[in-house]
Amino acid sequence: MKNIGIIVKPHRPEARSVVKELSGWLQERGFEVFFDLDSAALVGSEGRECKKSELPGRVDLIVVLGGDGTLLSVARLVGVREVPILGVNLGGLGFLTEVPLEELYATLEQVLGGKYQFSERLMLTTHIHRQGERIAEYSVMNDVVINKGALARIIEMETYIDSDYVTTFRADGLIISTPTGSTAYSMAAGGPVVYPSLQALVLTPICPHTLTNRPLVIPDRVKVEVILMSENEDVYLTLDGQVGFALRARDVVEVKSSAHSIKLIKSARRSYYEILRTKLKWGER
Repeated sequence: MKNIGIIVKPHRPEARSVVKELSGWLQERGFEVFFDLDSAALVGSEGRECKKSELPGRVDLIVVLGGDGTLLSVARLVGVREVPILGVNLGGLGFLTEVPLEELYATLEQVLGGKYQFSERLMLTTHIHRQGERIAEYSVMNDVVINKGALARIIEMETYIDSDYVTTFRADGLIISTPTGSTAYSMAAGGPVVYPSLQALVLTPICPHTLTNRPLVIPDRVKVEVILMSENEDVYLTLDGQVGFALRARDVVEVKSSAHSIKLIKSARRSYYEILRTKLKWGER
């Protein structure tokens, strides 16, 4: 590794000092450091900044300083380049940014010395079709969610897996989740926790009208198609909880696993199960 990218959540109070210290630490060891525009503005690094979307093409590693939301936004940009990401938690819960700030430099020493492991995470590709025409395409790491607006009634979603009819969900919405996203909205809606390296998808209805509609775990190699059947309802497609798209009746949402994955560098000091215990407070009364 020669070129290191840094992306920080700029509104964190400690962001400026952390980025300055990290940048200096890397440069002292002979690494070229690049920033997205917001991060560069914190430290005044002219000439080494670029648009966030261009950063994965210029670096061998991206250090993300922030919360899970910051990391999710970076993961969607990495795409075909599959640049490893080191997530350092400056936020709250931190399922994905699993390295705490106090372990940053010890972890970096191992990573830059080639002594690290990464967790390969499934990504989803989502297409929206309207009247037979593809009108939008997205890449997501956590989940694709079809949900109703504040005043909409229960919505109907005709659902197919590899062209086989599954059911018509009548619910407040439907979550199509990766294993990584299984501990996000899907879990809050009653879905299972899925080990992040498994090759699977989870379909979780949100407050289904039919109580027998339970979450469904399916292989990642299938294609899921959901047709919005409801007329005159306020319905949105939400990608990773960060990007929204307004749907119309008879729109088709197509979801399948991406050909590319995300490589998250694992903490050498804690396992996934320890993260579940500490973040979800498993075993506590």
